[in-house]
Amino acid sequence: MSATTLSHPGSIRRLPPETVNRIAAGEVVERPASAIKELVENALDAGASRVEVQADQGGLARILVADDGKGMGPDDLALAIERHATSKLAPDEQGGWDLLHIQTLGFRGEALPSIGSVARLSIASRAKGEADAHQIRVEGGEVHPIAPSAFPGPHGARAEVRDLFFATPARLKFMKSERSESLAITEEIKRQAMAHEAVAFALDLDGRKILRLPAEHPGPEGRLQRLAAVLGREFQDNAILIDQVRDEVRLSGYAGLPTYSRGNAAHQYLFVNGRPVRDRLLQGALRAAYADFLARDRHPTAALYLELDPREVDVNVHPAKAEVRFRDPALVRGLIVGSLKHALAGAGHRASTTVAADALSGFRPGGGSPSWTPGWRPQTPSNLPLGGLIPGLNDMSARVEPEPWAPQGVAEAQAPYAYDQAPAADPVDFPLGAARAQVHETYIVAQTRDGIVVVDQHAAHERLVYERMKDQMAGGGVTRQALLVPEVVDLDPSEAERILAKAEELAELGLVVEPFGNGAVLVRETPALLGAADAQGLIRDIADDLAENGQALALKERMAEVCATMACHGSVRAGRRLTAQEMNALLRQMEATPHSGQCNHGRPTYVELKLADIERLFGRR
Repeated sequence: MSATTLSHPGSIRRLPPETVNRIAAGEVVERPASAIKELVENALDAGASRVEVQADQGGLARILVADDGKGMGPDDLALAIERHATSKLAPDEQGGWDLLHIQTLGFRGEALPSIGSVARLSIASRAKGEADAHQIRVEGGEVHPIAPSAFPGPHGARAEVRDLFFATPARLKFMKSERSESLAITEEIKRQAMAHEAVAFALDLDGRKILRLPAEHPGPEGRLQRLAAVLGREFQDNAILIDQVRDEVRLSGYAGLPTYSRGNAAHQYLFVNGRPVRDRLLQGALRAAYADFLARDRHPTAALYLELDPREVDVNVHPAKAEVRFRDPALVRGLIVGSLKHALAGAGHRASTTVAADALSGFRPGGGSPSWTPGWRPQTPSNLPLGGLIPGLNDMSARVEPEPWAPQGVAEAQAPYAYDQAPAADPVDFPLGAARAQVHETYIVAQTRDGIVVVDQHAAHERLVYERMKDQMAGGGVTRQALLVPEVVDLDPSEAERILAKAEELAELGLVVEPFGNGAVLVRETPALLGAADAQGLIRDIADDLAENGQALALKERMAEVCATMACHGSVRAGRRLTAQEMNALLRQMEATPHSGQCNHGRPTYVELKLADIERLFGRR
């Protein structure tokens, strides 16, 4: 627009309130799930112990959110549908309004007028302790007078939205299918339910009961029960408790074992002071914590809850309130990474229960008569040779190994007599049991007190070697190699500043950098483990990591990849025949090594099958 046009009288106009509300609705009410989010948060802020949600045709035809909160009287109803009118903010003693001390989910006072400007909104409510209930209606921004209303229950509110976006029909063209909108609504209610385990939730879509979540006892046990109801019992069986405090910031919740991973990040739920959020800092910290255990195309499952002083986090970043900013992001990120790594180390060699379930499902018969291999006929008493004995069934094994407690030097021919010596401890009582056989020179079969364990010898030893190499790096630092000709890397001045600010940390990882004029760094030494490293690409990747996460993940991940590669080449290969002593030694090392339940790529190193499950396969139970 030209300066002449701007200066023309009357070229700048004050927009009418209805238009202002519809513009605001574009940010607050993006889709039906957004409207439901705002209404549910109002119910939770009102102290509801039960929230019921109904939606028809993906929420576009009708939405109903009912609660048993404290409710509203007629005066509050009239104010509730006005822009920037809210009960959730109050002036302090000096008359100031503090937006950095938000203790409620809502506070902007935009949701109800925004919904009312693009839909037909009706709110009926009875205030706690009042005998009468009242109702107010808003249709496309037009407010109707308050009138008496019927209301089930002693107190609470019922907000009904019909014909969402009828006043802005262009928005309807951007809506997805009814099924997609219904899925978004279900996901929103699940997030709210996970954030507030002490509140009961019910969801109906097109008259079908989708969710029925009773109120759980506040605390870790009740929270895990709610998470199990939403995410499934498998999450409960494979979740690790997280509960750490650092500088008055508390991180709690549950994270899945590395072997219980997913193909995308959709099963990562993050909450800040009871508010579901989607934050790149938190997601990056979660990825960093699992970097040693998962391949890049696998993602952990987690439900993490951050609790901190409201003054330390800004929730007023966007009208949707799904993004937050922390006053000390490094503290929050360090707490998440450290807490998760500590919890994963505490899990030891534990692997997910789904590994065994998948293995058992592969064994289960399809039902009915057995399916014989073509060309093979079942043996019957008439065609069994030598009086009914299958050849080799009762023969001595061709290879006999001494048990691990047998004296050194006992010949294989004398090994059976080693059982005469009383062992100090029965190996079957160890978590991974006693090695009984090696199959295809790749898999170790061990017997436990109540089942069997099958171990992938290469994957297991690869993890053991990798953990040992990491300990050596942590203990003695990283060996560096000096570049014959130091390399200059040109960067944006802000990127160079971030790199140089982390120079000491990078030097501990074997990368030595120095300033080299404005917007450039000089690379003098690189980690010897990386060999002929691409200094240009490495520095740029680190600069990107520092901009996004505040830590040099690129270098750490490359070092981890090199260690993993070296561990892979330096570990016991598939196809190598092991003695009984070697097999048992591997099992004992796995039990003593953190994270040994999965290889460096997140795949399981062993499968445990319980005797009861095996008996069911053969119909013995």
